[in-house]
Amino acid sequence: MLTEYVERIRNAQVYDVAIETPLDKMPRLSQRLNNLVWVKREDLQPVFSFKLRGAYNRMSHLTSEERSQGVVAASAGNHAQGVALSAKKMGISSLIVMPKTTPPIKVESVKNLGAEIVLHGNNYDDACDYALNLAKQQGRTFIHPYDDPEVIAGQGTIAMEILSQHPEPLDAIFVPVGGGGLIAGIAAYIKSSRPEIKVIGVEPVDAACLKAALDADDRVVLDQVGLFADGTAVRQVGAEPFRIARETVDEVILVDSDEICAAIMDIFDDTRSIAEPSGALAVAGAKKYVARENLINKHIVVIDSGANINFDRLRHVAERAELGERREVLFATTIDEKPGSFQQFCQILSEYGITEFNYRYADNRDAQVFVGLQIDGGDTERQALFDSLDQAGYQWVDFTDNEMAKLHVRYMVGGHAPQVENERLYRFEFPERPGALLRFLTRMGQRWNISLFHYRNHGAAYGRVLVGVQVPDDEQNEFQGFLDALGYVYWQETDNPAYDLFLK
Repeated sequence: MLTEYVERIRNAQVYDVAIETPLDKMPRLSQRLNNLVWVKREDLQPVFSFKLRGAYNRMSHLTSEERSQGVVAASAGNHAQGVALSAKKMGISSLIVMPKTTPPIKVESVKNLGAEIVLHGNNYDDACDYALNLAKQQGRTFIHPYDDPEVIAGQGTIAMEILSQHPEPLDAIFVPVGGGGLIAGIAAYIKSSRPEIKVIGVEPVDAACLKAALDADDRVVLDQVGLFADGTAVRQVGAEPFRIARETVDEVILVDSDEICAAIMDIFDDTRSIAEPSGALAVAGAKKYVARENLINKHIVVIDSGANINFDRLRHVAERAELGERREVLFATTIDEKPGSFQQFCQILSEYGITEFNYRYADNRDAQVFVGLQIDGGDTERQALFDSLDQAGYQWVDFTDNEMAKLHVRYMVGGHAPQVENERLYRFEFPERPGALLRFLTRMGQRWNISLFHYRNHGAAYGRVLVGVQVPDDEQNEFQGFLDALGYVYWQETDNPAYDLFLK
């Protein structure tokens, strides 16, 4: 049966609209992993995704009558663009049903390719059911995103290109998995041509429909799926992809959102391109697999399947990438509420780069602070940090893997503190270099109590700190002298209305 797919793939009609994408070496990641890693750049397709291959190949098999009736598809993103561009190239009508929750940027992208858009339902399943009904009512052909032999064959042309571009020995190919069309096409071709190459699927841990199906030896429907990697947020693997995958896929690796963000950063570091979360799955899975198997000097290919990411998601990706790389640790600790306690605490942390420091006065006994630190040694160094806090007598709680703390609590530390007297609010900028924050606290010394503190390292040239300090009126001149001697750029924000509304 695989030989039939090899013929389909070799005869697939994709290059009228798709391009043969490069297979690029990832030098930085290769060096870090001590393996040779190449990335297949499907993000460079005209619609920034591999989906164009399968959509066009399926539509190239339409009869003259079917072409005259047009096509319909259901999608919130990449498949929609693939169908729309293919229809435009072929000069036929296309109707795309998208969930009402689809971001406007994606709706406009599809509309700009000439497709008619219908917004229906709140998720893909609703849109798909409606699209199938429209196909019957209007006589259109439904173009499935993954559960179709010609779609699978179109995606399989990626494997054909990889073997042509990398004729030398190859140990493994890592493939992102949603409905399974991509991995089915790649695995069918690879296992027929070079069966010694491992084909390893990668899924989000909260949308692992292929892993669940392989474990159960039957397709299952997930109760719910996470939406961070929205391009692979599928509740059930396709029937035909599963039939192929159970014979050809060696393993499925699961990765979490932080690991995906770290992989997006890895791709950026090597290519200066930004993958969508689903597009970075293969890199995240390869890193996890290499670490688990202690691989060295192996030849690995990862598929960057797409780059359709909304700009407003990049802040979240940047925030979580270091955590996914295990290069940042987040924790809360308790320190004494008295002048100089910040300085004493920071002395213990002097060998670490501080990425975040959140604090708001609560009472005159204890202070709860939320801290982020840069680390290089992963979990081993994280444990060494906590051991040093134990030895110094500090109580602490590790928040590195606490989703609520990472998503919400870190931004909510604070609130009104009406019991704080003589508080003055200042905003500072200082050169961002190791020890700059500690020097700031050391110069302040134990003369005035810090009642509010917020700092977040954004990788910029300047650190930005918001500080509340209790300064009685008769000490204002002395404090002004301290500010002048400090030499940092600052703004007094005591009269800022945001302070009155949320912090004072």
